[in-house]
Amino acid sequence: MTGGTVRAVSSNPEYAFTKPNRASVTLLAGLGVEGDVHAGETVKHRSRVAKDPTQPNLRQVHLIHEELFAEVAAEGFAVRPGDLGENITTAGVDLLALPTGTLLRLGADAVVEVTGLRNPCVQIDGFQDGLLKRMVHRDEDGGLVRKSGIMGVVRAGGVVRPGDPIAVELPAAPHRPLEKV
Repeated sequence: MTGGTVRAVSSNPEYAFTKPNRASVTLLAGLGVEGDVHAGETVKHRSRVAKDPTQPNLRQVHLIHEELFAEVAAEGFAVRPGDLGENITTAGVDLLALPTGTLLRLGADAVVEVTGLRNPCVQIDGFQDGLLKRMVHRDEDGGLVRKSGIMGVVRAGGVVRPGDPIAVELPAAPHRPLEKV
């Protein structure tokens, strides 16, 4: 699998659906995006904290592929980097096809290990009515398809900026397909 490019980076120190774009973000090993509300060793998403605040945080970094924005634009939706709460917007990497455990080398130093799929929630329709149906649907076989990006944990820290290269390192076979985390 070939690499791609970081298109945008975003973070927000407060709980909000969208995240403002930044000139750079700093990834911290074992924690996530410095200064982002979802950074930490244990879960930070409110619904997960309510169930069990001691769960490990497998959702330290949220990545979305820019190609999704063009797909939903063809259906009348306007989505820009950071709008869906992602930390890193990518181009040129088929994020949804990556297996669990893939390493994404971002820029000079940062490494994110892919842990699974983002499970889209009803807040997406609060952002733009009807968008949730484009982020999750059933395939021809009745299987659930989630398109709203992937989640990962930071294995090596570093600064990530728009324009940085992304190198993809697949784990040893057999590969495990992504599941929601």
